[in-house]
Amino acid sequence: MNNRLKVLRAMHDWSQAELAGRLDVSRQAVNAIETGKHDPSLPLAFRIARLFEMRIEEIFDDQHE
Repeated sequence: MNNRLKVLRAMHDWSQAELAGRLDVSRQAVNAIETGKHDPSLPLAFRIARLFEMRIEEIFDDQHE
């Protein structure tokens, strides 16, 4: 799954550790999501969307047309 998490994090000038703290997950979890090695759970995807004040679909792309 493609995502804009790294770009959004950079726009806020947050490190992976800072974002992880805001989401209550590990820095490793943020890294795994950013690099596409792991997809977030639905509750985590909602927390990410709320944090950036965006819809989930604006952050994550499941590559289906």
